[in-house]
Amino acid sequence: METLVQLTEGAVPPPLFRRLLRRLGVLGRERLKDTYQTTFWYDFGPPANVVEDIITTLRPAIAGKRRIAGVEWWLSRMYPTDVRVDFHQDRDEKLARRTGKLVHPRIGSVLFLNRVRGGAFVVTRELPDEGNPSLAPSRLDTADLVTPRPNRLVVFEGSLTHGVLDARNQVPDRKLPGRSRLRRTLIMNWWTQRPTDVPRWSETRIYRALGG
Repeated sequence: METLVQLTEGAVPPPLFRRLLRRLGVLGRERLKDTYQTTFWYDFGPPANVVEDIITTLRPAIAGKRRIAGVEWWLSRMYPTDVRVDFHQDRDEKLARRTGKLVHPRIGSVLFLNRVRGGAFVVTRELPDEGNPSLAPSRLDTADLVTPRPNRLVVFEGSLTHGVLDARNQVPDRKLPGRSRLRRTLIMNWWTQRPTDVPRWSETRIYRALGG
């Protein structure tokens, strides 16, 4: 069967990974409700925060000799009992809304930061289906599922459909009862051109704890 993802365990050097976790502890719940709308652009200049240090470290393994202009990154933080992201394909969001044109990153990647109950990451070639809960593709039997584990990196083709399963590792269709740990990941999309109107972290006053 075709494998759609590349997995690396212990992807980030432990001292750098621990530094990221400490900075996230200081960050707390800042913009938790807007976690998916809070993205930044890094064009491989001098790193200004711990995430940009991590991107610089991972760049040779992920990008290799491919022509990559930079990385759009954000923090994904959600409870597996209340998954609030549908199955989707990453794209230049503002360009798509303004013109209808679909431009995808060349490479997608996710760095998992902790263990949680359920919350598997799903990657598939099938398209999202508006007739299903969470826009899940009608077929998931050919999908790759990745279990969250600390410092596990998954890399995949940037145009592929992906999503997150709930605490029971089922397609989310409602909020589940009970409590769960916050599922934390660092998302890094590797682009051949800068997506529309995505700011550099240094140009904002957001997530300043990451620079400590």
